[in-house]
Amino acid sequence: MGHMDDYQRIARIIRYLDEHHTEQPNLVALAAIAGLSQFHLHRLFSAWAGITPKDFLQCLTLAHAKELLRQGESVLDSALVTGLSGPGRLHDLCVNLEAASPGEMKTGGAGWTLSAGFAESPFGRVLIGESPRGICHLSFVESVDGGAELAELQAEWPRARLWRDDATAAQLAARIFVHPDSTHPQPALRALVRGTPFQVLVWRALLQIRPGTLTSYGRLAAAVGKPGGARAVGQAVGQNPLSYLIPCHRVIRETGALGGYHWGRERKLALLVWETAPKRS
Repeated sequence: MGHMDDYQRIARIIRYLDEHHTEQPNLVALAAIAGLSQFHLHRLFSAWAGITPKDFLQCLTLAHAKELLRQGESVLDSALVTGLSGPGRLHDLCVNLEAASPGEMKTGGAGWTLSAGFAESPFGRVLIGESPRGICHLSFVESVDGGAELAELQAEWPRARLWRDDATAAQLAARIFVHPDSTHPQPALRALVRGTPFQVLVWRALLQIRPGTLTSYGRLAAAVGKPGGARAVGQAVGQNPLSYLIPCHRVIRETGALGGYHWGRERKLALLVWETAPKRS
């Protein structure tokens, strides 16, 4: 069974739990939703995130979300002291985030060849674009053939030439989607974003939120010097061009409610469960 089938089953279960959150669904019901036996349901969760279905249910509770918000409380404060200028941490993965210059944005990638490829991840298929200055696009593929996502990448850099390379994308995906529990140090990843100075500031702040912790829109706004600017910060969070790599999924509402996510509520829940499940044995 591949990543893709695994994720689709997980998403189906999350959707069901979301719709029936008042009931206490048992494992028999969940197995039926996923079209699996209870034994295979258990195996699915162990393979996907190293957790039991019971732990998975625990991760979806409001209490769990509030605890993660509490754990994330001090993280941004200390990030501000370092000036948000240093490389962001992503498990042991270092992301060096560079901003495209006004000139590069104006020429739209003229003279550049962007490597663009599709790969599998624990959250379904992704499209990864790499520029001469680092990864410049990462999106979850929701169209059937990936055409819409390719068009989006081309629109971001209208004058660049796209070169299809799935093999490179697969290598990058293997480096990006490393489980937070992994102890292997990873070489730094270079990433390039095009955005306003304010958007880039917000995206750099997001890189400071460690896996296994969450922050709120209000706290993020205060961290970037815009207290009361949660709405503007929320918009910048939603326009993040590098899904997962810049962890906009780690921002939720103060109340513990999920808030929006460009790639869908189920995927945001899946990402959070995968990252924040109790320590694997």
